[in-house]
Amino acid sequence: MPKVLIADELSPRAVAVFAERGIEADVAVSLKPDALTARIGAYDGLAVRSATKVTAPLLAEARALRIVGRAGIGVDNIDVAAATQRGIVVMNTPYGNAITAAEHAIAMMFALARQIPAADRSTQAGKWEKSRFMGVELSGKTLGVIGCGNIGAIVADRAHGLKMRVVGYDPFLSEERAVALGIERVTLDELLARSDFVTLHTPMTDATRGMLDANALAKLKPSARLINCARGGLIVEEDLAAALDKGIVAGAAIDVFVEEPATANPLFGRDNVVATPHLGAATAEAQENVAVQIAEQMADFLLTGAVTNAVNMPSLSAEDARRLKPYMKLAEQIGSFAGQLTDSGIKSVSVEYEGAIAEFNVKPLTATVLAGLLAPQLASVNVVNAPVICRERDIRVSETLQPEPGDYQMLMRITVTGETGTRSIAGTVFAGDKPRLVAVEGMPLEAELGEHVLFVRNLDKPGFIGALGNALGAASINIATMHLGRTAPGQDAICLVEVDQLLPAEVLDKVRALPHVVQVKSMKF
Repeated sequence: MPKVLIADELSPRAVAVFAERGIEADVAVSLKPDALTARIGAYDGLAVRSATKVTAPLLAEARALRIVGRAGIGVDNIDVAAATQRGIVVMNTPYGNAITAAEHAIAMMFALARQIPAADRSTQAGKWEKSRFMGVELSGKTLGVIGCGNIGAIVADRAHGLKMRVVGYDPFLSEERAVALGIERVTLDELLARSDFVTLHTPMTDATRGMLDANALAKLKPSARLINCARGGLIVEEDLAAALDKGIVAGAAIDVFVEEPATANPLFGRDNVVATPHLGAATAEAQENVAVQIAEQMADFLLTGAVTNAVNMPSLSAEDARRLKPYMKLAEQIGSFAGQLTDSGIKSVSVEYEGAIAEFNVKPLTATVLAGLLAPQLASVNVVNAPVICRERDIRVSETLQPEPGDYQMLMRITVTGETGTRSIAGTVFAGDKPRLVAVEGMPLEAELGEHVLFVRNLDKPGFIGALGNALGAASINIATMHLGRTAPGQDAICLVEVDQLLPAEVLDKVRALPHVVQVKSMKF
């Protein structure tokens, strides 16, 4: 009989689900790290919320562990890379608390608009300061929604009911999807300039961390109010505190913080700040939903091998896993390559399979391509939810199968059409199951991707490669490999340079300043 340890507070329904499926479930919450490490070796599954930290040292002692289930969306408290390395599946429940999180954002907006927390404290202290707490109406105001996925869409719908105008910023929001949601799609700068209220519903990624800093906050109206019920760290807390003190921002309602539990914070102690202790998912309904969902998903995996909402592996049968394994890495790489080059909204994605691979079940490969494509902007995207995210955002996805081989025995190509144009990336698998890029934006080349890659698009002019090498050498950047491609002599060209470390911003700026450079990207695989 499989055994599961429930290490955080979950609805009792989770235990009931496990029992109904014949799985033994022990509940031991608030364990200290040492105590959890001492116990974990006896369990096949670990169910957590956000309190328990599933670290690499803990996983190293989890000799029998096959699955970690997160009752909620974010997996920031789980070392997914370490789990993947040890062959442990990590699952979450991405949709179980969406309504609750959206409702909390709306509640925070009301509390901020009418100064309810400060007015409550004043009144219960025996004061009657009616003239002190002059609020503002929501009706007729403009709400800026940053992140128009599942939760952001629900917030927009509720805001329409309050007769608010809604503008939205999301790199993956298509015009068609925006129209369907009743959202006017705008740039981030335009959203900040126009909004009376701004609410964040974007995941934490390298692209979104600190996205609202002093420069961004300075673009808000002095009367604007800010709500963050998404992730701590999207806002630079010190910059927001300074903006509140200087009157650059009228108020803020914050449910999430960089350091949690937040027993001290630069934002505390102000009447124009409403703070709650990460209550976005804290309703009885949401907690029961996510508890039941994670118990069902974990039970299915432990008993049948079925995988649902995994963040680190595809949904595959045993036979498909064996056949497709050599091609999974290639699918991830060409998707990630295209995603790291894409800065605008995506309208469509076409994935082509030529040669022997076209005879396989390619759905998991397509899902892997899409996950790689979306991952640079979305934190919790995986091969299970990537197709769903594309449907939600009106990104059209198509597959083309051509069993007859062309220049290669097998070829996989992704073509991404966005608002600024179309780009394609193609690759194959050589002997020894090694993935290789063979074409980038129509330019032939052969490249094996390392961890850190510098992408440069340039004009094919004499002396450019020497100048690039000199710029990297002057910055003490070691070149591991260099691969070149071009459309024709003197025309468009690309250069892929594998380097040994992450390139600092100042080095990228120097490369951009070189003659004949069109585009520069630092990539990570």
